Amino acid sequence: MPVYEYECDACKKIFEKQQKMSDAPLTVCEHCGGHLKKLVSISSFQLKGGGWYADGYANCGAGSCKSTAESASPCASGSCCAGCQAGA
Repeated sequence: MPVYEYECDACKKIFEKQQKMSDAPLTVCEHCGGHLKKLVSISSFQLKGGGWYADGYANCGAGSCKSTAESASPCASGSCCAGCQAGA
């Protein structure tokens, strides 16, 4: 279940509440009875590792995988677009 962060307009207290996504947002402060607003906070969700493409979908059979230096820039292999400054 996600954790939501709320701030009270009256007492300025900030607190977290674990709720289901289907639950209605809280509107009344449990400390003073004031009006609550839901805050937008930084998520702890991070993507790490090689990524879904490199781990599960890249076709590396028969030597078709490129090295990281070649795959970093399409201009390195000569397949650059006409307006690209990196190929000049």
